[in-house]
Amino acid sequence: MSTGPAEKPTVDVHAHILLPALQQLVAEADPEGFGAQQALEVRRNGPESMAASGKMIKERWPQLTDLDRRLADMDAQGVDVQLVSPSPSHFYYFAAEELALQVARAANQAVREFVDRAPERLNGLGLVPLQHPSLMVEALEHAMLECGLLGVEIGSFAATPADPERSTVELSDPRLEPFWSRAEELGALVFLHPFGCSLDERLDRFYLANTVSQPAENAVALSHLIFSGVLDRHPDLLVLAAHGGGYLPTSLGRSDHAWKVRPEARGCAEPPSSYVKKLFFDSLVHSPAELRALVAAAGPGQVLLGSDYPFDMGSDRPAAEVIEAQLSAEDEARVLSGNAAALGITPASILAARRTA
Repeated sequence: MSTGPAEKPTVDVHAHILLPALQQLVAEADPEGFGAQQALEVRRNGPESMAASGKMIKERWPQLTDLDRRLADMDAQGVDVQLVSPSPSHFYYFAAEELALQVARAANQAVREFVDRAPERLNGLGLVPLQHPSLMVEALEHAMLECGLLGVEIGSFAATPADPERSTVELSDPRLEPFWSRAEELGALVFLHPFGCSLDERLDRFYLANTVSQPAENAVALSHLIFSGVLDRHPDLLVLAAHGGGYLPTSLGRSDHAWKVRPEARGCAEPPSSYVKKLFFDSLVHSPAELRALVAAAGPGQVLLGSDYPFDMGSDRPAAEVIEAQLSAEDEARVLSGNAAALGITPASILAARRTA
């Protein structure tokens, strides 16, 4: 590990695990929906990217599933603690109600079991069925109160390719209000991580399905949260956006102007740019200059180390990349460890000790 006993641990808040048993469960329970989702991924990504991604997953299978390999990689990266979440491919937002709740509970339990194998190094996030707002509170409570996880991971929107008549769920959807309320009450960390993009075939070459869609989806989802007033109604809500929040945090001048001149853009109480300082972002922007801009826009207390371990669009040296941004010593320490500590992102063993104290 990278720190001494008197130092604060370096915490990576964006790291994934793959759950093969969960995928098998869904494929067997709903083969039609699972097949439609796979077909949608082929359409969205195109054959060249699908082939490259398949090779990448095969090569990185040990990192996604093997604890010993993960811990060794964390040591090499200078990371003391990982906050692990399921691969977003496990969202399965096409699933009907009964299966969707089963998926969430199974994922929550699987993350708990994985974390329990190295509680001094890991903590975790679970899943909730975004496509079924009425079930999200139940799944959130299972993740946090029964499994002892720190919160949940959600996508940028939920749509169902096998059932086009079902409405798309955006993060501004009024049906999510009970979820936001309960997440705020519980102090849940809600990790926003896009998977897929509604632009579909427009991004099916050059790997635009990832390089453009992920930051675009973050920008759209966060804009739904901001403009709809969710963050006004729930000021203590803890939302952490992957990939540095995408295109949004440093490009809000146009949003602020719309808020001033367009009545339909006045669903939030303050200019949209002010809410960036109420959200949290990981550091995964792949550019020292962009990381400095993110810290300047959001504030040094809102950015946390993130690697997207172990995917190829992540970073194999996340702590080093934060250091290369040449932030002030104080701000660097906050990104690497202090902000995570302030949010209660600690090893699971510490949380367990607190519960029994």
